[in-house]
Order: sequence, then C-alpha cells, then structure tokens
Amino acid sequence: MAQVLEQNATLTVSQITGQIQNSLEQDFASIWVRGEISNLTKHSSGHWYFSLKDSGAQMGAVMFRGQNQTVRFEITHGMEVTAHGRISVYPPQGRYQLIVDQLLPAGQGDLHLAFEALKKKLSAEGLFDAGLKKPLPKYPMRIGLVTSPTGAAIRDMINIFKRRFPLAELQLLPVKVQGEGAATEIAEAIATFNQLQECQVLIIGRGGGSLEDLWAFNEEVVARAIADSIIPVVSAVGHETDTTISDFVADHRAPTPSAAAEQVVPDGIMLMTTLTNHSKHLIEGMGNRIQKQENLLNSLERSYALKRPVIMVDQLMQHLDHLQDRSLRASKERIDRLMGKLDAMAQQIDVLNPLSILKRGYSVVSSAAGNIVRSVSEIKVKDSIHIRLSDGEVETSITAIKPKE
Repeated sequence: MAQVLEQNATLTVSQITGQIQNSLEQDFASIWVRGEISNLTKHSSGHWYFSLKDSGAQMGAVMFRGQNQTVRFEITHGMEVTAHGRISVYPPQGRYQLIVDQLLPAGQGDLHLAFEALKKKLSAEGLFDAGLKKPLPKYPMRIGLVTSPTGAAIRDMINIFKRRFPLAELQLLPVKVQGEGAATEIAEAIATFNQLQECQVLIIGRGGGSLEDLWAFNEEVVARAIADSIIPVVSAVGHETDTTISDFVADHRAPTPSAAAEQVVPDGIMLMTTLTNHSKHLIEGMGNRIQKQENLLNSLERSYALKRPVIMVDQLMQHLDHLQDRSLRASKERIDRLMGKLDAMAQQIDVLNPLSILKRGYSVVSSAAGNIVRSVSEIKVKDSIHIRLSDGEVETSITAIKPKE
C-alpha cells in the first residue's frame, strides 16, 4: 500500500518544472536586479541573451526585441546595469532566467528606483491631484524665476519675455540647479518668494542634461516646497522627453524653460492686435449709435407735433368734444328705447292684472280656508265664502247651490 502511495505522489520532470515556474513567477513578478553583463548575444531575431553576475553568482537573462528597442545606450560585456523584469523558468533546459523589460546603467538604475519610490509616496499623499492645481494669471505683472543665473535657460526666458510681454517685471532668485545643495537652494527660493508675496507666478527649472544633472528637481524637499507654494508654480526642467517629480507636483508643466515663458505671459503683439480691433469696433459702435440718435432727433424736430403743438392740442380737444356729443346722443337714444320698452311692458302687466278685470264687473270667490272656488262642487250649502270685488270684499254664506245644466 505504501508503495502505491509513493508511486501516486511521483511527479514528472515537466510537472515539477511547471510548479517551480509558477512559484517563481508569482514570488518574483516584478524585481530590480543589479549585475554585470556577460555572455552577451544579440540574436538575429532581435532578442538579447546575456547573463547578470556579481562576485558570488550569476543568472541568465533575456530581453526580447519589443523591449530592447527602448534601450538608449549601447550595452557591452562587463557593463554594470540595473535590470527590471520577472523571474521565469525555461523548461527545455530546466533553468531559471530573468525576463527583462527595462535596462538602465547601474547608476541611473538606482536613481530610477529612488524616482519611482518617491513618486509613489507623493502620489499616495495626494500631492499630484488635479484638484490642487492653481490656474495661471492671465496678465502677470511680476514673475519669479528660480534657476541658474548663468545658464542658457535664463537667457532664453528673458528674450521671450521681452518679445512677448515687456510689461512684465522679472525677479530672479539665483540657485544651483545641480550638484550637492541644489535641491535645498531651490526649495528655499520657492519659500522666499511665497514670503515676499510680490510675484503672481513662479517658474522653476533649467536646461537639459543627464538624469544625474536633473536630479535636484526629483528631491522630496523641492516637491514639498512646490506643494506648499501659494503662488502658482510652473515646472520647466530639461527637454521635452525629460520628466521630473517637480513636473507632477507643479501647477503646470512646461517641456522646456522657453515653453514656460510662452505659457506664462500672453503674446503682446497678438494682445495689441486684439485691443486695436476691440477699440475699432467700440468706436464704430458708438459712432453708429450717435448717428442713430441724431437721426431720431432730426426726425422729431421735423415732426408736425413739435412744429405746431397748439394746433395739435386744439384738434385733440375738438375730437374730444365730438366724442362727448356722440356719447350723449347714444346714451339718450338707448334710454328712449328702454323707456318705450318699459311702457309696453307696463301696459301688458296692466292688461293681465286681476284688479283690472274686477273693474269690469267680475269678482273672485274663495272659501273660508282661503282657496279660490272654481266649481260648485268645491262648496256646499251653509259654507262661508269670501267675495272680492274691485272696490272691496264681502263675507256671506251659501243658502242654495244650482249646478249648471
């Protein structure tokens, strides 16, 4: 029985290799490895095969064509590099290897790791949130510059400011833009501008360079100084392809210092053209309005009402008398019609009036209960009756009843 269990637990080489591969790929899905390149082979397929080694060990590595095309430097035997990728297993040979997707010179690799770590940290704190970005003023009259006083960047910005918007006043706080202490100077200059509160916008930056040259703008102290700035900050570091931590934290990012100058101020020539057009339209509009009002006044001046106002009033009074006469005649005619109708109705009422009938010799007989007697069948002998004549009333009793034959 024990022998059967042992046989059931036996794995094939492919099975054990597959389990090792799954375990390695899960535990080492994204790692950075530093080492020296050896056994470099650039295959005709475009893939690179090499080993990474140090004084104690070595491991195989492969960088496929789709990834190695982004490498900007020439790799050679003995070069120390920092590689990013994942650990996998090549089953036909049963050996593990690093599948590389990024490759940097060793020094830059370390800086890249520090860059990504700080970027992740500040992003988690919300320093990159779009809701924190402050808008740039449309027409800044004083601009603060945090850069080197001797670099090409400051000369380019000054030329652009003079050409585009010479009304703006520039205020420079000179700082080191690379090397030891550069980050501290940059951060202190940003804080100084905020204490003075004399500028409407700040530009920090420098011209292009290597990753090490630009590193001052990747320091945490600079990032936090930008985040704390009440004044809007434009980050303009390096060339268009360079990206620094300052770019993420700043309110606006410019690809170059020259582009920053163009972003911050309007084009003076275009602005003057716009103002000239507005002024022209305003003058034309006011002229048209004045002419319209002048035409109206001339029309009123020539009008009949203003020339002979007394005659116009007399005519209106005469028209009012005419209307009054018409109203009186119409009222009298209506009253006459109503009076005639009233007389006719009075005559009809008089004809139908029972009292008028009584005057012609008729009378009205009613019982003691007050009911009008219309038939002999409604009374009997000895009943009291009431007789109304035109000039009075009679109370009597019935002595005999003679029905009509």
